[in-house]
Amino acid sequence: MSISMQNERIANHLYWRRRAIDVAAALLSCIAAAFGLFFLGWILWTLAAKGIPGINPDLFTRMTPPPTQTGGLLNAFFGSAVMCGLAILIGAPLGMAAGTWLAEYSHARRLGTVVRFVNDILLSAPSIVLGLFVYTLFVMRTGGRFSALAGAIALAFIVLPVVLRTTDEMMRLVPVQMREAALALGIPQWKVIVQVLYRSASAGIVTGILLALARICGETAPLLFTAFGNQYWNADVLQPMASVPVVMYQYAGSPYASWQTLAWAGALVLTLFVLLVSLSARALLLRNHGAHS
Repeated sequence: MSISMQNERIANHLYWRRRAIDVAAALLSCIAAAFGLFFLGWILWTLAAKGIPGINPDLFTRMTPPPTQTGGLLNAFFGSAVMCGLAILIGAPLGMAAGTWLAEYSHARRLGTVVRFVNDILLSAPSIVLGLFVYTLFVMRTGGRFSALAGAIALAFIVLPVVLRTTDEMMRLVPVQMREAALALGIPQWKVIVQVLYRSASAGIVTGILLALARICGETAPLLFTAFGNQYWNADVLQPMASVPVVMYQYAGSPYASWQTLAWAGALVLTLFVLLVSLSARALLLRNHGAHS
């Protein structure tokens, strides 16, 4: 057998071996994707089947009820909106400021590397740890008083690293030529950041804020140690306040059918809200990508 025939035989063997490995990898990937989608569909189907019967006007107009009685989640929806809104107001500006410093002022500094490393740790920290931290730092120092403000601070610690990372990445994607052109016109650095860089990166930054909002909407553990909960209507942020995740946690494990129905209905509304926020963030990002392309 000639050398050319041997080389051709080896090449064919390697080709079919790589082809078999490629087909096997694609098949395993499809099986894994189908496995995940099956359980996702199962969860969504169960959520819809158990949550839809509880969707009615009372859910949005009545307070959380005593056991065995009917009611709604009005105070819980209000409390979640207040605490999530305060968390965004606290965490988003701090995250944008820190992300701006990382993108524009931390070049060739070790402090920037340290800040990014600490932010990555904070980004992956369990939410219950952040809740315990705020409980020790804020709740215990105010005489053990639970409050919506403490809950908002705990949620702000979740918002902060998300917005920081997004702001840093989006501002670093702005072309250097835009900075140089603005600075060449004699524009101060802070005006370049506010009027040029923020405008160019605004869609990405807003997307990060929306994603952070979607994440904190379903957090339960931090609120158990900070806001605690309240069965009645309360608009004072210095007092305990109800929230949808905490009410779901309390009602889902109760033996009362009316409470369990409210828990499933609240879970469905919360899931739909998170889905709407996520789709809005994606639509905003795609629209900005289309405008620049």
